[in-house]
Amino acid sequence: MPPKQKKQTFQATLQLPAGEAPVVDLGKMLGQTGVNLVDVKRAYDAETAASRGDIVPVVVTVFEDRSFALRFKTPPTAFLIRKALGGKGSARPGHDSAGVLSRERLREIAERKLPDLNTADLDAATRIVEGTARSMGVTVRD
Repeated sequence: MPPKQKKQTFQATLQLPAGEAPVVDLGKMLGQTGVNLVDVKRAYDAETAASRGDIVPVVVTVFEDRSFALRFKTPPTAFLIRKALGGKGSARPGHDSAGVLSRERLREIAERKLPDLNTADLDAATRIVEGTARSMGVTVRD
């Protein structure tokens, strides 16, 4: 007989700083589930320690026996673009420029985001990232 599946009671996606998840943010989202927050923090911090300084989204699934599972995602596209620019996006996209990114740099970001995008084609992923960059007021150069 196959092993019995655990029943899922709660699922949430959190965007936390890698390697240093604040217990306060975990408590706001997961406090009512009864899961051990310190164990969630330790598991998250251990898994994301290599990406310290990035924002790493995680899908936390809590089961009825108060155990949990973490599924990690890639950092948000806007975060990666801001990191590549070294600054923020434009307050008025289309009017003020936030900076310039090369197509090669956008392709690198698209390669990193590819597992979480709804395409397997790198060119389509690059166009998706380019659209996000344009909406942030970033100019794309060849």
